[in-house]
Amino acid sequence: MTDRPPAERPPASPFWTFSLRLYGRPGVPPACLTLQEKQGVDVNVLLFCLFAARSGRALAMDDVREVIAAVDPWKAGAVVSLRAARVYLREPAAFIDAEGAAALRQRVKALELEAERLQQEGLFKAFPVARLGTPAAGPDAAARVNAGAYEKALGRTFDIAALGAILSAFDQIRD
Repeated sequence: MTDRPPAERPPASPFWTFSLRLYGRPGVPPACLTLQEKQGVDVNVLLFCLFAARSGRALAMDDVREVIAAVDPWKAGAVVSLRAARVYLREPAAFIDAEGAAALRQRVKALELEAERLQQEGLFKAFPVARLGTPAAGPDAAARVNAGAYEKALGRTFDIAALGAILSAFDQIRD
């Protein structure tokens, strides 16, 4: 986590609050994991695309590419590195105390989550959604446009079932 106690941290951005709300919906965590592990999707970027959609903004592929370029160094250096350490600690070397490794894994997991929160807070500040894309017919239509723009930016088609579960949960969230 950060050096500051939680009470001294700035308040969470609307993006982080939105992400927690969406990620807490049934079926969303395993769908995000599928897209992340099998297709290389940065879940934070996907969530940002959906957050922009919540504001009725349809993103162009160039908007998404700009977001990806901004977050890639942080993702690679912090988020992915912490994730790799957490995964490794599931089955530590035989001479390492398993209980100690499990406790360390929990601390690394908290650090990974904090790294993702910092990525989202950075995205929120660097890319005001009102300045991105164009107005859409509504949030649900924008969500589909934005997911498509992200697919094109990555040059792949997302797992239909996983993306469908996330979009269905998105459709059910009402502000």
